[in-house]
Amino acid sequence: MNAASPFFPRTSIEQVEEGEQLAPKFDAQGLITCVTTDAATGELLMVGYMNPEALEKTIRTQEAHYFSRSRQVLWRKGATSGLVQRVVEMRIDDDQDAVWIRVQLQAGTHSPPASCHVGYRSCFYRAIDPSSDKLRFVESDKTFDPKQVYGDAPNPTIL
Repeated sequence: MNAASPFFPRTSIEQVEEGEQLAPKFDAQGLITCVTTDAATGELLMVGYMNPEALEKTIRTQEAHYFSRSRQVLWRKGATSGLVQRVVEMRIDDDQDAVWIRVQLQAGTHSPPASCHVGYRSCFYRAIDPSSDKLRFVESDKTFDPKQVYGDAPNPTIL
């Protein structure tokens, strides 16, 4: 590691694939993909991105931090909603360009545990029907009312 980064430089394939040093590979935008699942159920909750600061803060605080590509800001999951993701385990894939975090969901101020800003438990609340190419809801009810939780905060979805 060096003073500028808490991560090791990538020096060899052996170091990256078989070593004990965390040497993540961020993409051209400085981001690494993060898959987030529920530690108790294995349910896929969301896929997000981390920049070096988000990854370092997630490791240090054991609470999920992400980098919003749409807003171009670092954010701690639950800072606004109270829907904090407490990290149970973090893994990195073989070539260290993707992170998997298993989390324990915390209830929000106005809602039971969830991850999706739309109000569903998981961000993956719809399935693609291959026969019609239409979307089918696999979560029938929202876990919380986004307007009650987020108020006038801008929606992070970009058209």
